Amino acid sequence: MAISAAMVKELRERTGAGMMDCKKALAETDGDMQKAIDYLREKGIAKAEKKAGRIAAEGAVTAYLTADAKVGAIVEINCETDFAAGNEQFRELSAKVAKHIAETNPADLDALNASQLDGKDVAALITEATATIGEKISLRRFARYESAGRVATYIHMGGKIGVLVELSGGDEQLGKDIAMQIAAASPLAIDRSGVTADHIEHEKEVLRKQALEEGKPEKIIEKMVEGRINKFYEEVCLLEQKFVKDPEQKVSAVLGSVEVKAFTRFQLGEGIEKKQEDFAAEVAAQMQ
Repeated sequence: MAISAAMVKELRERTGAGMMDCKKALAETDGDMQKAIDYLREKGIAKAEKKAGRIAAEGAVTAYLTADAKVGAIVEINCETDFAAGNEQFRELSAKVAKHIAETNPADLDALNASQLDGKDVAALITEATATIGEKISLRRFARYESAGRVATYIHMGGKIGVLVELSGGDEQLGKDIAMQIAAASPLAIDRSGVTADHIEHEKEVLRKQALEEGKPEKIIEKMVEGRINKFYEEVCLLEQKFVKDPEQKVSAVLGSVEVKAFTRFQLGEGIEKKQEDFAAEVAAQMQ
């Protein structure tokens, strides 16, 4: 029986297994969908299906940088617990995927998941890791920079925060310092031009309400807001921030003639609603 792309897609959606594994399962079972699902379960490839609904908010942000510092990548791969995040297989997988991103430059997550690594597509490797580690593993996001100048990376607290930054030049120490600055101070943009008008208008509205709550006269509120907006810029614009290693200097002074072209900062699990565990309730439910 001919195996169609639609059949492979359906099996992949139902089991979470990789494309090539689904195609093989259908071929082995003459296109019988239920038998193909059983085949994958028997091989241990479809174990991830039961874990698909779990919340994966732990894990690690991992970086890779080429020896010449011209290409760098960071990737966030999530799991369910800190324990699994420390698993050697999980760490090896994260490092391998980060290097793969740097080397292959995938366009997006779909392209990354479909790309070949060690003879399998990346999605299949993630599914296999879910099956063997025993927790839901999720490839969440990545960034990659390639530069004629320099790329720098920084990983904080074993993968809780990761930074990738592109500079027009500078040495290794400067790259590390700027990446650490971004990790510590969490800027929104490189300079004022990178802060959206909507963000500024929202901040101004908050500041106006603060001034009214303080009982300030309306005629001076706008001047107060403008003054406080300048302070806001100093907090959220990288070039205007105080340098964390020497607060007497601004980051712009530390950079000198070197430009920051782009940066990405990932904080592990940000934006993911973590499940709140009630251990006592869980034990009680098991006893009943």
